[in-house]
Amino acid sequence: MNRPALLICLGASTAAFFLLSLLTGPASYGPVESLRALVAGGDEAAAIILREIRLPRALLGLAIGFSLGAAGAALQGFLRNPLAEPGIIGVSASASLGAVTIFYSGLAGASILALPAGALVGALASVMLLLAIAARHGSTLTLILSGVALSSLAGALTSLALNLSPNPFASYEIIFWLLGSLKDRSMVHVWIALPLMLAGCAMLFASARALDALTLGEESAASLGIDMGRARLMVVVGVALSVGAATAVAGAIGFIGLVVPHLVRPLTDRMPGSLILPAGLGGAALLLAADVAVRVMIPARELNVGVLTALIGAPFFLWLVARARREGF
Repeated sequence: MNRPALLICLGASTAAFFLLSLLTGPASYGPVESLRALVAGGDEAAAIILREIRLPRALLGLAIGFSLGAAGAALQGFLRNPLAEPGIIGVSASASLGAVTIFYSGLAGASILALPAGALVGALASVMLLLAIAARHGSTLTLILSGVALSSLAGALTSLALNLSPNPFASYEIIFWLLGSLKDRSMVHVWIALPLMLAGCAMLFASARALDALTLGEESAASLGIDMGRARLMVVVGVALSVGAATAVAGAIGFIGLVVPHLVRPLTDRMPGSLILPAGLGGAALLLAADVAVRVMIPARELNVGVLTALIGAPFFLWLVARARREGF
C-alpha cells in the first residue's frame, strides 16, 4: 500500500472511532442528537454529557494513542530492536510512582491538578537521571540498561507504597489508577497533557532523518553527519514528554507502543522515520477502539482500558518473542 493511501485509511479509521467514542455511553442519545448537543448545545443534559464527559475522553484517547504509537515506532527504530516499547526507558514506571506518591501522601483530593502534577514530576525526575547517565555520551546499550534499572526501581518503590498503604481504600485507588483508564477525565486533563504530548511528538518527527540513518548502524549514521548525542537526546526527551504526559492523566496503558508499529510496518517502506506518523494514527485508532470496547463489553462494570490493551498486547508480545527466536534474533 502506498503511503498516501495508508495515511488516508488510518486517518479515516481514527476519525470513525473518535466519532464512535463520542456516541458510546450509558446515556442513549442518537448520533444526530449527540452531535447537535456537542456543536449547538440543544438539550442541556445531552450537552453536558457530550462536552464534559465524552469529548475529553475521546480527545485523550486520540492524543494518548497517537503519542504511544509514535513513541513506540521511534524507540524501535532508535534501538533497532523490534521488541522495544516506550516503557523501556522507565518513564511510565516513574510517572506512575509519582502519582502513587500523591495518592500515598493524601494530596490527591486536594486538587484535580495534584495527581497529574505528581506523575509529571516523577517522569521529569527519571528523564533527568537518565540523561545524566546515558543520553548524551553513553551508548545505546547504556541507555537501555539505565532505563530498565529505573523502571525496576520505580516498580519496587510503587510496590512498597502499596505495601505500606495506610488503609485499603488508598490501596484500591492506587491499583485502580495503575490499571490505566480514560474514565472520568475532564478538559482540564486534556489541557494539562496535550501541549506536552504535542511537544514530544514534534521532537520525534524531527528525529526521523536520524532514525533512518541509524538503520545502517551508529558509525555509518555518524559518517552521514548525524549527531548521535543530539539524536539520542531528541528521542529520549520526545518519548519522555509523550509517555510521561499520557501516564500523568490516564495511568499506565501498555502495549500500544509495542503492538501498533508491528501492525503498521508491513504496510510501509519499513524505514523508522516514515513509520512514526502511521504508527501514531494506528495507536490512536486502537486506543479509541479499545476504550469503546470496554464501555460495551460489560456495561454494568466498565473495564479499565489498560487491562484490555494488556490482554491484547501480552499474547502478541509472546508471539513476537517466539518469532524473533525462530529467526535467530
